[in-house]
Amino acid sequence: MKKFIIVCGGVVSSLGKGIATASLGKLLESRGYKITIQKIDPYINIDPGTMSPYQHGEVYVTSDGAETDLDIGHYERFTHAKLTRKNNFTTGQVYQSVIMKERRGEYLGKTVQVVPHITDEIKRRIHAVSEGNDITLVEIGGTIGDIESLPFIEAARQLRYDVGRENILYILLTLVPYIAVAGEIKTKPTQRSVKELQSLGIKPDILLCRTEKKLTDEIKDKISLFCNVEKEAVITALDAKNIYDVPLKLHKEGIDEVVVKKLRLERKGKFDATLWQQLTERMNNPITDVKIALVGKYMGLKESYKSLVEAIRHAAANLGAKAEISWIEAEDITKPETIKELKSVNGIIIPGGFGTRGIEEKIKAAEFARKSKTPMLGICLGMQCAVIEFARNVLGHKNANSTEFDPRTDYPIIDLATDWTDKNGNKVHRTAKDNKGGTMRLGEYLCKIKPGTMAATAYVNVHPVYERHRHRYEFETKKTGEFEAHGLKVSGVSADGSLVEIVELAGHPFYVGCQFHPEFQSSLEKPHPLFISFIRKSLQNKNAARRI
Repeated sequence: MKKFIIVCGGVVSSLGKGIATASLGKLLESRGYKITIQKIDPYINIDPGTMSPYQHGEVYVTSDGAETDLDIGHYERFTHAKLTRKNNFTTGQVYQSVIMKERRGEYLGKTVQVVPHITDEIKRRIHAVSEGNDITLVEIGGTIGDIESLPFIEAARQLRYDVGRENILYILLTLVPYIAVAGEIKTKPTQRSVKELQSLGIKPDILLCRTEKKLTDEIKDKISLFCNVEKEAVITALDAKNIYDVPLKLHKEGIDEVVVKKLRLERKGKFDATLWQQLTERMNNPITDVKIALVGKYMGLKESYKSLVEAIRHAAANLGAKAEISWIEAEDITKPETIKELKSVNGIIIPGGFGTRGIEEKIKAAEFARKSKTPMLGICLGMQCAVIEFARNVLGHKNANSTEFDPRTDYPIIDLATDWTDKNGNKVHRTAKDNKGGTMRLGEYLCKIKPGTMAATAYVNVHPVYERHRHRYEFETKKTGEFEAHGLKVSGVSADGSLVEIVELAGHPFYVGCQFHPEFQSSLEKPHPLFISFIRKSLQNKNAARRI
């Protein structure tokens, strides 16, 4: 029988439901269960694809091309589950689906209501993602009591009667604050949060108590008594400096054993912490450090670059280093203090983004990296900025640009591709007059690596290479002749050979641009090869600077 775990949060947001859910998934997967994880987002947007990073943080892309919540990235980094568009849905998607059914007459003239029609659609989506899995973890976004979350909490309540009480578990992540002035841990916020959830018809089975101080037996006894939860199910979710320590901390608290008992799961094995412990110890106790500049345009919210930061950390830890990230706002690139900061780093990453703001400054950052021979990794828009910079300052085409930023440029080196092959092998043809909506390349595409290149060295143990994309404008191979003649080599192309996937600069220690987002396929257990190569060259750059 399939099992379900519902995770929701109380008191305040940003307590770490995503990390907690991913960590529990890691523990259960390591014990031999086949798991999947689903995130429900209460906002009315269809997906986060059109939302500003300042509103929602990073937009994570799955292999099948879904633009999803950043928590999906946590789930894939912590577990081996390969998630799809089914693993993330929003209020907007649910209501859109129900309204379309109503328009088709599928409700036979009935009045369409939140209960049962909206809640039935929510449950349908939960059941759909559970197929083929032993355990389905479902994280409900927002906080208990939010008006936006009420239909999802109601659907979760009903699910108990659909699947049977023994096959579903409810976990509430709640805050147990420490009041420094009083020197006391306060349980009242947790009590109120549990009462709120119970008023909606759900009794939590496990309480994950987020706290900065370890809960004593006395505090656990109190929470157990007042919240009607067994003491063994009151779990200390202690603050962690490193998110990858969380599975180990929760395992030490016994949460996976509690879940196995409460869901009456067939015992398949125990969590072997050895490998994960070795990886986290390597991350927590580096033998050296490396300073990486991240030249972006969404620095006001660092979660805009969540997967990128984690990919840097994964690669650095793999090489025994700690990555210190220098957050550089692209628009400040010409300021004397910013130039001084750029000169102090060991490597530079120019990430993706949309819109014209900060583009000229990103181009200047690419120029700095090229001339100073500082290792540089340009990702998506970052690669395009590197190509534009090369066209202007090496090839002499002073007006070179992308038609995204200057539709009238007389040297449109980056443009909407006119003819290419999509991921299903279908030929795509479009012109500049076509509607741009829905024309993004999204999801996993094959990348053909050219032998004898830096890219080939990086991907030496990866065959074939599939990478995830999220962009609209392209650098087409038919435009690359002059670039290759002057040293900017194409080292990776699309399956049909028409689109550039990777460029690299001959004679430079590491100057690589990729059209895809390699950060979406990096994990602590398996760092991405491009980040490994980039960090390795950055460490060599640091050591070379010390010898001078």
